[in-house]
Parts: sequence; C-alpha cells; structure tokens
Amino acid sequence: MDTKELFEKHGQGHVFKYWDELGSKEQASLLEQAGEIDLGELDELVDTFVKGSEAKEVVDFANLKPAPYEKIPEDLSEDSSWQEAKTKGESALRDGKVAAFTVAGGQGTRLGYNGPKGTFPISPIKSKTLFQLFAEKVGAARVLYGAEIPWFIMTSHVNHDATVSFFEENAYFGLAEGSVKFFKQGRMAAVDFDGKIILEGKGTIAMSPDGHGGALRALERSGAIAEMKSKGIEILSYFQVDNPLVQVIDPYFIGFHIKSGSAMSSKMLPKAYEAEKLGHFCELDGKQIVVEYSDMPEELTALRDEEGKLKFIAGSIAIHIMDVAFIDKIASAESSVQLPFHKAVKKIACLNEGGETVKPSDANGIKFEMFVFDALPFADRALVMETTRLNDFSPVKNAEGVDSPESSRADQQKLYANWLASKGVELEVDESGVPVKNIEIAASFAYSSETFDAKWAESTPDVDIAGEIYIS
Repeated sequence: MDTKELFEKHGQGHVFKYWDELGSKEQASLLEQAGEIDLGELDELVDTFVKGSEAKEVVDFANLKPAPYEKIPEDLSEDSSWQEAKTKGESALRDGKVAAFTVAGGQGTRLGYNGPKGTFPISPIKSKTLFQLFAEKVGAARVLYGAEIPWFIMTSHVNHDATVSFFEENAYFGLAEGSVKFFKQGRMAAVDFDGKIILEGKGTIAMSPDGHGGALRALERSGAIAEMKSKGIEILSYFQVDNPLVQVIDPYFIGFHIKSGSAMSSKMLPKAYEAEKLGHFCELDGKQIVVEYSDMPEELTALRDEEGKLKFIAGSIAIHIMDVAFIDKIASAESSVQLPFHKAVKKIACLNEGGETVKPSDANGIKFEMFVFDALPFADRALVMETTRLNDFSPVKNAEGVDSPESSRADQQKLYANWLASKGVELEVDESGVPVKNIEIAASFAYSSETFDAKWAESTPDVDIAGEIYIS
C-alpha cells in the first residue's frame, strides 16, 4: 500500500487533493511530510481529543502533597550531604558519564529577532549569543574535569540548517566539531475540529513541534541514545535554550541525582509569590508530578505552612537530570510507556475553498504536544533540588519587561557583581542592585561561584571599577 492509499484508508485522503497540481519537488516534499505522520497514533489522538468526551484527567487535589526537595544549606562548604553530592557528581564527570542536552527548536520571534533563539545576542558587553555562552560553559567544564562531555542539541525543522550553519561559521566556539551533535525535534500534524489533517498549502501539511516532551523520543529516534550508551554516558543534563544563567554542568545536581538513585531529577525555585507562573512540584500516590500554575486551585497556591511560607513552593524551571537508561526505557519503540499528549486549540493557517492559504481570525484547529515533566511519574525515584535565580534562572522569553533581554542582562551583571563582592571588589550599583558600569565575566574564566573562587585564587585579575569590566 502506497502513502496515498494509506492516507485514504485512515480517512485523510484529502491531504493529496492537489497532488496533480504539484511539481515533482513539491510532490516529494509532501510525501516526506506525510511520512512523518504516524497515522495510527493520530487516529488515537483524534478519538480522544476530537471525537471523544475530551474529558481532562483531573488531579486528585484532596490528596496532593508538596514534593520534598533538597534545600540549599546556609553554609554549602560545611554541609556534609551537599559535599558528598559534589564529590559523586565530579567523579561521574571525570569518568565521562555525563552529557549536556539543549532543547533549542525555538525561533526568536517573540523577541523581535529573525533567527534561531540560540543565536540571539544576550551577554552584557560582548553580546555573546545564548549558544556561545553554553559552549563556553561546556568547554570550561571539559577542561576542569578532563572529559569530553558531549553536547547534544535538539533543533526544529524551521531552524535546523541555520543552527548548524551558525556553529560551523563560529568554528563550534572552540569545541571539537564531532563532540556537538544536532538532531531535529519530531512534528505532529494539526487537525481541524472534525479530526481532518489541516493543509497549510496545496503541498504543505500544517505541522508543529511535538512539545519539549517530544525531546525524549527524538533522542531515541535520532540515534542519540544509542550513541550515548556506546560511549558509556549514563546521565544527561537537560536545559532549554532561553536561559543564559543555567548551570549547564552542575556537580551538586548530578551528585544528588546519583546518590538518591533518582531516574529523573529536577531543579526548583521557591515561588516568589502565589500567582507566579511556575508549575508546582507535587506528590500524588507516591509519585512525583508537576501541576501547571493554570491548573492549580487558588486555595492550594495560597496555602501556607506554620512559618507563613507557601506550602506548594517548589516551582518548576525546566532544568533536569535524567538517566540515559530511563529515557531509553520510556522512549524506545518497544516501550509500553507513552508520555501523554496534550491538546492546544490554535489559529492555524489553512487553505480556503479556493485553495488559497489564509490566516483565520478565530481558532480553527488542534495541535498536539507532550511535556517533559510528564515523564516524572514513570520514574521509580525522582529528586528535586533547590537552586537560586541568580545562579540558574533568568530566561529570555519576552521582548520587554519580565523575562526579557533587559532583565536577563541585569541578572547576569548582578551575579558577576556578587562574585566580585565576595573578593572585596565593591561596584557601584543602582537601586535594584545592577552595577552602574557594565560588567561581564566569560564562562571560560568562571561559570559558577566555586569556579570563580578557584580561578581568582589562581590568578587575580586587575579590575578597574571606574569603567566597563570584562574578565576572561
């Protein structure tokens, strides 16, 4: 049975309605798009989300508990549990058991930037891109631990070629070419409210990325998991491309993951206020889950403990450590486990009756996506570790205001100023704590407070606080 006949069998034959009007290249492209679609899977999704009752799985909020987490001690250096974790993490790094993984399929559209988000310039002085900052952190960790630490980057069909070209043009920022691996995220066909695949053009199916949860099966399908296993890599450090402050390689986090026997671990931020738009790490029936802020009842988000602190305080920030074996278990083609899909009702460009592409004014279809944190309930053990905003989280999502390039550059400078202040170098700051003079510290010099301490002791740089400060 050829592709066209298969689509007819599944009630989606209209995908090839304009076949005879297409040129040979357009026909080949349409067949390639069609080949990405698992029609059996799509039938199940249509039955569930379009033709079914659309009943949303309801969380048993009456039995929901806050997830426990490893709290940051007042004195890190004197805390035996955290120092034990660091030792275990560093040992795993030196043994070559760790790889980095960046989810980087997004474009910079919301930032008013035309290109892959990872190519967006974000550092305060040198305007280094997100990709360069991560590359410098990976490179510095490789030197520190004497290990390869491969870096896997998941792109999208929209930005794959541009991302690979960017790295080639910049000589992989000093990293060995073969140690940076790229693969594309999977896509899902969008359907209308009758469950029919939407055509965006006569030879173009309306396809969209399958969500950050799709990263796990993309790792499997691309061969990345098989490559990791062949190299003895057991642990993957997962983070998203829009967060320049993330500790790409954190020995404490890796170590707690190892010593707890966790299959999937997560970093949390204490929520700053009740309505902060962070998912909540929770426990239900002995399993860890994340409840989105939009799904959490107000009475629970407002709930406080005896000390007046938020009870459901552990906010999700999309930073994880995962066992490679765990990913293999839940993402392999033979697995009986399947991350759940979620539906999103959207405005989707489509063909009108005259065969012309139009952009609807109202929602006209459904996209399907998976969330990576939905893997947590499948982990026999899952750990949550506390982190701080300046040490790990200042995303670039919006053109202005909160989580914008301006706010992220300010946070970067606050962090660098804190490092210098710990060495007695006091900088003039404004009312929000941002240095009046621009400051930037290259990740190749230091990418954490501890690497900064070590580098400072090794070779104290000459810092002129009267002007712009760049330390490399």
